[in-house]
Amino acid sequence: MNSDQFEGKWKQIKGDFKQKYGKITDNEYKEAEGDFDKLAGKVQEKYGKSKEDLKKEIDSW
Repeated sequence: MNSDQFEGKWKQIKGDFKQKYGKITDNEYKEAEGDFDKLAGKVQEKYGKSKEDLKKEIDSW
């Protein structure tokens, strides 16, 4: 998944993502909106999940 694919998929998965990764604040989501690398950094910081693991998880959604 590249950044263009992520941007397109973001609107579809946003609700599920927020449910699963509830530690990420709305402000952090706004900062990272549509930018996979920024969002992955927030998930990695708060959950310890690697960018590759996150990509695989999102691809499976």
